Amino acid sequence: MFNAELIERAARFRSADEDPTRRLESCPALVLNADYTPLSYYPLSLWPWQTAIKAVFLERVDIVASYERAVHSPSLDMKIPSVIALRQFVKPSEFPAFTRFNLFLRDRFACQYCGSEKHLTFDHVVPRRLGGKTTWENITTACAPCNMKKGGRTPRQAGMRLQYEPIRPTSWQLQQHGKAFPPNYLHETWRDWLYWDIELEA
Repeated sequence: MFNAELIERAARFRSADEDPTRRLESCPALVLNADYTPLSYYPLSLWPWQTAIKAVFLERVDIVASYERAVHSPSLDMKIPSVIALRQFVKPSEFPAFTRFNLFLRDRFACQYCGSEKHLTFDHVVPRRLGGKTTWENITTACAPCNMKKGGRTPRQAGMRLQYEPIRPTSWQLQQHGKAFPPNYLHETWRDWLYWDIELEA
């Protein structure tokens, strides 16, 4: 399902060769859980360099990899962590919060009627005037034109077909969907910890 070439195209990995001259704001740390899997894929679990260093000194995380960029103080020279792992496992909640962002992620940021990725909003499958509730199972992602076309009718009444019936997703399902939307910034030291379920190419 996940193609390494597409991921490379979507998010170019930044080379460690650039590290010594890298701006500090461009040195976030990828945060792994205690089992060495990312805390989150979308948004990707990243901490600013200051937060990462503070967590190291508070002994809350272990450094897995570092940038070549370093920070200096009168008593310390330290490379900035690029990958850190929590020492205590954080158990993810089974079900995500019911938010607009998570709804769009469940539906892969596409209208569930026509597939458009523009002007997204949400639609009550069974309209509220017909007793429809604002729940995972009755809300779907729709582009503004499809939402206007459907109006206060059910999809059947409007002659429109849903690509997928809305469901209440698990956190695991949203994480899987999130892997298809890599961020713009990916450092090469993160490679071993992201997209490990891509089939290896011979």
